[in-house]
Amino acid sequence: MANFKFPQQTAFYKGKVRDVYSIGSDWLVMVASNRISAFDVILPEPIPFKGQVLNQVAAYMLNATKDICPNWLADTPAPHVAIGKRCEPFKIEMVVRGNLTGHAWRTYYSGKRILCGVTMPEGMKENDFFPTPIITPSTKASEGHDEDIAADQIIATGLATAQQWETLCKYTLALFARGKEIAAKRGLILVDTKYEFGIMNDTIYLMDEIHTPDSSRYFYADGFEERQTTGERQKQLSKEFVREWLISNNFMGKEGQTVPVMTPEWIQTISKRYIELYEQVIGEAFVPQQISEDETYQRIVNSLTANGAL
Repeated sequence: MANFKFPQQTAFYKGKVRDVYSIGSDWLVMVASNRISAFDVILPEPIPFKGQVLNQVAAYMLNATKDICPNWLADTPAPHVAIGKRCEPFKIEMVVRGNLTGHAWRTYYSGKRILCGVTMPEGMKENDFFPTPIITPSTKASEGHDEDIAADQIIATGLATAQQWETLCKYTLALFARGKEIAAKRGLILVDTKYEFGIMNDTIYLMDEIHTPDSSRYFYADGFEERQTTGERQKQLSKEFVREWLISNNFMGKEGQTVPVMTPEWIQTISKRYIELYEQVIGEAFVPQQISEDETYQRIVNSLTANGAL
């Protein structure tokens, strides 16, 4: 991917998946790449159309939830590009879980019943619904792995005030409820997800992406109960299948471990799974779009100008 140089650009940050450009002090350009990460490691091969899928799902979901809380997004001038307001981020990820899956299940299976200060009920099976969704935040690490953290630690260490924490929880649960509602209409269960928030002019804004296959896990609702009863694996749409493939090839991002070889067939499989999730969640056919770097640049500059950023 190109490293663009925009008028009035003040900073550039290369994230695991997105390239983020600061324009002046108030605007951000986020370019979603085809990079894919798992266990906080960027895998060596890009996934075709992944950036477009992520960007378009996120934009759809941000627009579908803007009545719940303000969000950063102003425009999507290209299939893989989002432009919006720059916020001062909270250094925490608001992870919310409706089902006992993934990291929560691994914790539970190890015999622990407390995750991020939240007590999980006894007698649960993998993928069971929690009685009510639980919030299990993590620190937002600039390098290395994100770490679980409890609400009292967040307030004690100044990552958020008690009042801010209350607002973050309120927004998180309302967004998750809306995400579940949207998913249910498409025959899906939104299992768990994470949100990132920031502050601008003393107002809390939802940032980044929401309800995408990178930040969320979806199960197919049809047959869910039967699969739970018989102990069969749940049919899911998420990035978890990539993590499972890595685990089965002895890679969990730990020192000394090597990322397994990604064959062209496997790369296409991942791409198809991302496209499948887009079509399932949005309810429309995915239209692959490839535009040149020159046109991408021009569209971004035109959008920044139209939005008063330049």
